[in-house]
Amino acid sequence: MACMKLGSKSDAFQRQGQAWFCTTGLPSDIVVEVGEMSFHLHKFPLLSRSGVMERRIAEASKEGDDKCLIEISDLPGGDKTFELVAKFCYGVKLELTASNVVYLRCAAEHLEMTEEYGEGNLISQTETFFNQVVLKSWKDSIKALQSCDEVLEYADILNITKKCIESLAMRASTDPNLFGWPVVEHGGPMQSPGGSVLWNGISTGARPKHTSSDWWYEDASMLSFPLFKRLITVMDSRGIREDIIAGSLTYYTRKHLPGLKRRRGGPESSGRFSTPLGSGNVLSEEEQKNLLEEIQELLRMQKGLVPTKFFVDMLRIAKILKASPDCIANLEKRIGMQLDQAALEDLVMPSFSHTMETLYDVDSVQRILDHFLGTDQIMPGGVGSPCSSVDDGNLIGSPQSITPMTAVAKLIDGYLAEVAPDVNLKLPKFQALAASVPEYARLLDDGLYRAIDIYLKHHPWLAETERENLCRLLDCQKLSLEACTHAAQNERLPLRIIVQVLFFEQLQLRTSVAGCFLVSDNLDGGSRQLRSGGFVGGSTEGGGGWATAVRENQVLKVGMDSMRMRVCELEKECSNMRQEIEKLGKTTKGGGSASNGGGSKTWENVSKKLGFGFKLKSHQMCSAQEGSVSKSNNENVKIEKLKDVKERRGKHKKASSISSER
Repeated sequence: MACMKLGSKSDAFQRQGQAWFCTTGLPSDIVVEVGEMSFHLHKFPLLSRSGVMERRIAEASKEGDDKCLIEISDLPGGDKTFELVAKFCYGVKLELTASNVVYLRCAAEHLEMTEEYGEGNLISQTETFFNQVVLKSWKDSIKALQSCDEVLEYADILNITKKCIESLAMRASTDPNLFGWPVVEHGGPMQSPGGSVLWNGISTGARPKHTSSDWWYEDASMLSFPLFKRLITVMDSRGIREDIIAGSLTYYTRKHLPGLKRRRGGPESSGRFSTPLGSGNVLSEEEQKNLLEEIQELLRMQKGLVPTKFFVDMLRIAKILKASPDCIANLEKRIGMQLDQAALEDLVMPSFSHTMETLYDVDSVQRILDHFLGTDQIMPGGVGSPCSSVDDGNLIGSPQSITPMTAVAKLIDGYLAEVAPDVNLKLPKFQALAASVPEYARLLDDGLYRAIDIYLKHHPWLAETERENLCRLLDCQKLSLEACTHAAQNERLPLRIIVQVLFFEQLQLRTSVAGCFLVSDNLDGGSRQLRSGGFVGGSTEGGGGWATAVRENQVLKVGMDSMRMRVCELEKECSNMRQEIEKLGKTTKGGGSASNGGGSKTWENVSKKLGFGFKLKSHQMCSAQEGSVSKSNNENVKIEKLKDVKERRGKHKKASSISSER
């Protein structure tokens, strides 16, 4: 620690209880009271160094008191500082350090200890030490700035606080590896001009480790928040990177807010952040609330600058400390801006409301999701951009634009499944949160189906209409095969949903089968081209291309035979289902006749009532596909008949030629 010794006399002061005595052999003729401490001193050493003491002693002498009494109640630094000032006046050896130089400089200014009252007075001594020693060291500047808290008014007037902050900001904004900061100051090895480590003045050849840009976080976190805030403001004006400023703010917040627990495995769980932090003075709840609100205002509204987990932790503490509504709203907005970077455990926040209607704070998650949906970061053109449209079940848009929204959709579906077992969670809240996610965001509805199934399981008292309204959120065409299998056997689902699942599953299967038939027809056409010698894209030498095509065609025909059998079975099942639905339609109409319009019209009416996503067009599509299949079969039969006729004609011509020769 840098220090300077003043004076040459030995220590002649002795303390007795709450009083200090100067043992010079002469009786004291003045008593100076500073706070609760009394100093029994002599007039001449004091008035020869201080203008204030000279005037006060002169005023006391006019009153005729043999032993004058002077009270100093507003001395910067109090009685401890005056003890050092008195020793300096008596010429006692005095050590100036980074911890006491600010107090002594302010006290010297208060007592007017200028050069007018003696060369090398306390003002000049402390000023020189402060400028030439303290400001050139990071550690000493931190200590001096910490001591400014108790004498902030004097320190600001004398520009001591400003000088310390400017010195610290300059060093923090400069690459520490260029000048050896803070390696030398933290007790690290000395370096040679070439950059290698020195041992007893001898170069070892080893290179020192480079210092990261967050080396000053711990030292700055020891400052009081007003001084820390001023330091951060100056650093920001000097152009320090935003992520470094944000990192220092998060570090300071986690150190001084006990409720912000550090997460293991996070981005701050390694390096200098791995040690548990603890502040010397524990803040009160009111001070913690004020700190949280001000830190929130200092952090910039920029996505990805601060981890989402940090904002979630701040939101939880803000609700516990009952922070202002504006602070809570801003934190929810910050989380919403980068909701796609959050994890499920971040959203599962307990409810801190007085009513305690639900176990989890679903309302806050709803507002966070609304903030995310309201930002322009979801898609290049916003929420209503063409990228968010769906055409024939296919998503239109680049994967980069879809990814954040799909991640949020998966996150919300997981959150719904997590909070669904809460029996106090009302259906409107659950339904509103599930419906807030756009339809295009869910590539599959399996997560939503799981959440709805869990909610129905823990809310068995829901009416049938409520169950149907909730299940309308599902798109049966976007369920996987496993989900369809589970839904078809789920007794908690309404009958309409089960029928929809079965119907769409059958429709998808028939559509795929029809597509396979079309592929088969194309392959048959290619085979006919091969027979005529028109093989395109391959060589006919050796018959390799022809043999491969024949083998593939045979394998495909075997597969098509098994597929035809499956289609027949499905047609039987569809016919039985259609009959059951027609009976159901007749029952609901009170036994009315459905003969008007034919069975197809009855089927169309029933499908409309059941809420199928497609109408008659889908049925016509199936019929058209069946027609194409039957047409291809009829063409094959015709070709076979033509072959038989040609063979018979050939045999007849051959027989007639033989008979004519005879």
